[in-house]
Order: sequence, then structure tokens, then C-alpha cells
Amino acid sequence: MKFTETVYSNKKEILKFPDHYVNIAVTVSDQDAITVDGKKVVPAGTILGGGFLADDTVEATRAETTEEGVSNAEGILFNDVDVTHGPAKGAALIHGFVAIDKLPEAPTAEEVAALKQITFIK
Repeated sequence: MKFTETVYSNKKEILKFPDHYVNIAVTVSDQDAITVDGKKVVPAGTILGGGFLADDTVEATRAETTEEGVSNAEGILFNDVDVTHGPAKGAALIHGFVAIDKLPEAPTAEEVAALKQITFIK
């Protein structure tokens, strides 16, 4: 089988210090995608949750916060992931220093509290 990778733009860097971080492999759900150049993409910097840390068969989805103020955030999507043809493999940052101004949306206080091993820096 031949594998072809198409790169649509430069890699978006979300890290403040790119030499100190830990990622894990995840399957990214296609439910939170945006459309970019006719492709469905989940953008780098999306805060992910859904239970993928406890069960690697669970798809990573956009983190949610309950009415009680508890977020299920577990990591941050490291690179843009093309989910045009359904859920796709990606990497979730679970430890490191993130440049808050490079995220598509600023994290909520609940998400910051849930992501104990990630430090957000302006």
C-alpha cells in the first residue's frame, strides 16, 4: 500500500519551549472539525478530553466543562489533524509549556486546572 502525505501549510507551533514536552498517540474524533480548503481539520491547540488517557480505544474529543465547573481536559492537540474521511491519528500534548497566544481559543480556568502538567505562558 502506498501512503501519500499532503502538507497544506507550515506546521503551527503551540509550544513555548519546543525542547521540553511529552505527547501520546490518540485517535481524534471528526465531530469538532472545521473546514479548511475543503478539508475537515481539527486544529492544533484544540484542548482534548473524552477519556483517552484511561482508555486508548476512546476517541479524543473537544474538552467539555460540567455545570459544576469540572473540565474533562486531558491534553492539547499537537498538530492539525485531517479528519475529512473520519477519525484520524494524532498526538496529544500531556506535559510541556504552551504559548497561550498560539492556541485557537484561550483555555478556560477549568481546563487550566485539569491540565496539571501543562503550563500556559503568554
